[in-house]
Amino acid sequence: MGTLALLWGSVFLWIELALTGLTPVQITVIRCALGTAVLLVLAGLGRQKLPRDRVTWGHLVVAAFFCNALPFVLFGIGQQSVDSGTAGVLNATTPLWALLIGVALGTERRLTPARVGGLVLGFAGVAVIFAPWEHDGLASWGALALLGAAASYAVAFAYMGRTLVGRAGPMAISAAQLAAATGLGALGLPLSGPAHPNTTAVVAVVVLGIFGTGFTFVLNYRIIEDEGATSAATVGYLLPVVSVGLGALVLGEPLTPRVVAGMAVVLVGVAMTRTAAAAPPQDGSGPCPLPVLSTERDEPGGRSADPR
Repeated sequence: MGTLALLWGSVFLWIELALTGLTPVQITVIRCALGTAVLLVLAGLGRQKLPRDRVTWGHLVVAAFFCNALPFVLFGIGQQSVDSGTAGVLNATTPLWALLIGVALGTERRLTPARVGGLVLGFAGVAVIFAPWEHDGLASWGALALLGAAASYAVAFAYMGRTLVGRAGPMAISAAQLAAATGLGALGLPLSGPAHPNTTAVVAVVVLGIFGTGFTFVLNYRIIEDEGATSAATVGYLLPVVSVGLGALVLGEPLTPRVVAGMAVVLVGVAMTRTAAAAPPQDGSGPCPLPVLSTERDEPGGRSADPR
């Protein structure tokens, strides 16, 4: 779990470094392609075959757009003007957006006063981080792009929970989704601008693709099989802490009391929306490199575990 938290939490650091020589779209395409390669190898070793029917591929394309292509690009855009640590904190708002979407669509049937309070508290933490009333606040188009990425993950989880949960061959179907995301990202390459690659950017995007996108799924899936989805979900609370810590230690990003306080409030709000529910919600908390898929091990509440 510590390794998974470190890999996922460091994603924002690697994006920041990759931006020194590559555009957000270029980072997205390379990241997805390398993640696809890792999962294809693992799928081959596990004798899992890629899906062949058009319906599944149609669902995968939609999932790839909202869970990979769009948020990956938005994180790259956002981190051009916002620190990597703050990006990690705003990513942690995904469960809040998932609950909000569920309420808006009328699909959320486990809405309790505590969960509503957590939703309000979580977005209050976002307001503290943005601090539009202060001259050094983070309210900007970049910060909105980061929130948009977190909301996109929530849309993806809602969609995948209806269309992809329970399908066999998690490695293969996840590789297929990342392959679709690679193709979607490639469509934007002509408009992404020129690349100015340097050693730092190249190393960063390679690490991001292989470890931050490929192997994180394997670790997360293994934790869910061994410990269950509830235990795996706790990794989500460590991601912003890791991203903020790495940003401060490696990149020298300022660790302001306001951002730390906002992060604490957001995490408390997220915890309230999760723990007050009867069972772990299908909302995810990591950078969503892969789809939500059921495993053979169920949680006590009868719901299948779901690697995010």
